Amino acid sequence: MGQGLLQIALTLCIVILITPVLGRYIARVFLGERTLLDRFMNPIERSFYVLAGIRPKDEMTGWQYIRAILYTNLCMGILVYSLLYFQKLLPWNPNGFGAPRWDTILHTVISFVTNTDQQHYIPETTLSYFSQVAALGFLMFTSAATGIAVGIAFIRGLTGKKLGNFYIDFIRAITRILLPISVVGAIALVFLGVPQTIKPPLDVTTLEGGTQYIARGPVASFEMIKMLGDNGGGFFATNSAHPLENPNGATNFIELIAMIAIPAAMIYTYGVFANNMKQAWLMFWMVFVVFVLLVWVAAGGELEGNPLVFNALGLEQPNLEGKEVRFGWAETALWAVMTTATMCGAVNGMHDSLMPPGLFSTLFNLFLQIIWGGQGTGTAYLFVYLIITVFLTGLMVGRTPEFFGRKIEKREIILASVVLIIHPVLVLIPSAIALAYPFSLSGITNTGFHGISQVVYEYASASANNGSGLEGLADDSLWWNLSASFSILAGRYIPMVAILLLADSMSRKQTVPQTSGTLKTDSLIFTTVTAGIVLILGVLTFFPVLALGPIAEGLKIGGS
Repeated sequence: MGQGLLQIALTLCIVILITPVLGRYIARVFLGERTLLDRFMNPIERSFYVLAGIRPKDEMTGWQYIRAILYTNLCMGILVYSLLYFQKLLPWNPNGFGAPRWDTILHTVISFVTNTDQQHYIPETTLSYFSQVAALGFLMFTSAATGIAVGIAFIRGLTGKKLGNFYIDFIRAITRILLPISVVGAIALVFLGVPQTIKPPLDVTTLEGGTQYIARGPVASFEMIKMLGDNGGGFFATNSAHPLENPNGATNFIELIAMIAIPAAMIYTYGVFANNMKQAWLMFWMVFVVFVLLVWVAAGGELEGNPLVFNALGLEQPNLEGKEVRFGWAETALWAVMTTATMCGAVNGMHDSLMPPGLFSTLFNLFLQIIWGGQGTGTAYLFVYLIITVFLTGLMVGRTPEFFGRKIEKREIILASVVLIIHPVLVLIPSAIALAYPFSLSGITNTGFHGISQVVYEYASASANNGSGLEGLADDSLWWNLSASFSILAGRYIPMVAILLLADSMSRKQTVPQTSGTLKTDSLIFTTVTAGIVLILGVLTFFPVLALGPIAEGLKIGGS
């Protein structure tokens, strides 16, 4: 027990230490200040600008930024769909895989282009090396860069600056942040035992004299951007629980840090842009405290174990079902909460085997989307809640709500409300439809309360662009591919449009002088109120689902 808690504590301490370093670096990149990579990356970036006809000094309005995102993502999606459809004709296909079903390709492309990476297929028996690297690996970089660009544009607008140019932000996110860190991280993973090869699967003879095929491939490079970009889609079906994706404690630590590094740093980046580090640290600690509480809930449930096992076998031990022994209960619980908090979706153990407290924590993260949140967009969601808090507290004291000296009016509240309302709609309505037809549609493999959690988790993961799942669900069907694709698309682009329009609206407002009655948003009491509103809105919206899922399951197991 003590060793497991120490592992969790040390990981969290490292997160705190690297946040200001990476956060300040990201701010320097997007503020146009000098960095160590300028000498190498400036010529590369200029060549992209010339080839694409991009003028770096051109600023975009909200709608121009939105159209640039949609057009770029659409073109990338069509390209990758074509690559997957014709993969049998393309190189690096030692197994001779043909094209998957059209609905599987469609779901896969939509999932990866939106940074969701929900997988309804078995990667090592479905996709060639070329498809994994040139198609999906390509989208891992571009989807993460899109999210970072949106987060930076939102921060600019919120702090009274122009939104910038999507293409410039997009390219810089790749060349200055994602690519350099991924190269260093991939080399470290190779050194620690993760394979990087284009050789075909290894044919070995077992001790019984049988034949076993061991899948391998260019895993290390794929794995690093998977974690750093909070993509989450695995090279193998068992994801980071697979010994070739995550062979030991050292690789597990690197992947954990890579998963949370950018989402945590983006809060600090906001503080640099706003020239208000006090508020940034207050928001950081608010998120950190909630995150630690959820880790404590999940880890406590896994440490306590399953009372049904105690009663049947008389053994008191942590819950090790669905876990890799090399990680144990503590690292698996920490990973499960972190991967759903950061919207990464990678797993180093099976979430379907989590005890009800762990399932509660993971679902709670998917419902809120702001406990770190996804690449860039998570920071935007966090400050949308801040705007809602400013509005509500302003009503309480009878003053016009203001944020950074800019009035919060009807348009901003409508756009903020869209961001908060669309997620419950995309989770609860499809879940109700699937649960109404448990045999023909839902694919539930567990009866009772856990079966409800399986369905709700799938749509929450899709709409939150997380991608993880409770793998007892039979989700490789036409219904799940199409319905999950709808939730993924709407959950990605509707909030993104609203966020950018909100940022554009805030950037155009005139500042008003602060007075003694101006509500200060960088105080401890305001941050506490924000945390309360976040939790209340999350509980009010999703508590019935939590009550019918992990809470009811926990009560049932505890009473057995």
